[in-house]
Amino acid sequence: MATDRPLDFLIAGVQKGGTTALWHFLSQHPAVCFGSKKELHFFDDERLDWSAPPYDALHAEFADAPPGSVCGDATPIYSYWVPSMARIAAYNPDIKLIFSFRDPVARAYSHWRMEVSRGAEQLSFSEAIREGRARVAREAQISGCHRVYSYVERGFYAEQLDRVFEHFPKEQVLLLRQADLDRDQAQVLDETFGFLGVAPLAEPPEKEWVFSYDKPEFAGISDEDRSFLEELYAPDRQRLKSEYGLDLSG
Repeated sequence: MATDRPLDFLIAGVQKGGTTALWHFLSQHPAVCFGSKKELHFFDDERLDWSAPPYDALHAEFADAPPGSVCGDATPIYSYWVPSMARIAAYNPDIKLIFSFRDPVARAYSHWRMEVSRGAEQLSFSEAIREGRARVAREAQISGCHRVYSYVERGFYAEQLDRVFEHFPKEQVLLLRQADLDRDQAQVLDETFGFLGVAPLAEPPEKEWVFSYDKPEFAGISDEDRSFLEELYAPDRQRLKSEYGLDLSG
């Protein structure tokens, strides 16, 4: 890849929403190129000088990309990280963005399980989605707490799409549902390859291996916690459906 050629696309969200599976499937296409790892975390890197971003460092990840390939990154925090969309638009206003969404209640629980398994979280799920939210509320949105404890906050998808469409036209944005990827993988992948401008795969991709955080100590979401979150998310979910045509109920 020429060092002055910008990336063609990003899988920009959401965490615990099927992005690993999507990345795994897309990476098997000979005309689709990713960097050395799934998540490059360039546009959410607060250590960089954003008055003069080091794009060459990003492009170096794709130095060996085959001619004619489309190059992209899969860093799902971009949808949540407030400065990211403006930075991405400044980098390449023609870039294509892919988002895969999951029921926000299930997403929050999966996120919490991951942080518990990593040793980063000691609170119960009930505590984490209630008083635990103070940890992110009292911090600037670009703080480390938002990377770890944002179980609830990352589920307000309409707010995130508001930022996306402030900077990009709908023709450059593909909204997917994890449930559809699970249910009809071939159709979703064909849609995604078409969006990226590459031919469908000749053979079905290999299934992905994904580390499971479903351990015996995780008893599942209680009815009380589920009702609490569903009520909290209801206005955003309604707006997600009415304004962006995305219904996560099925």
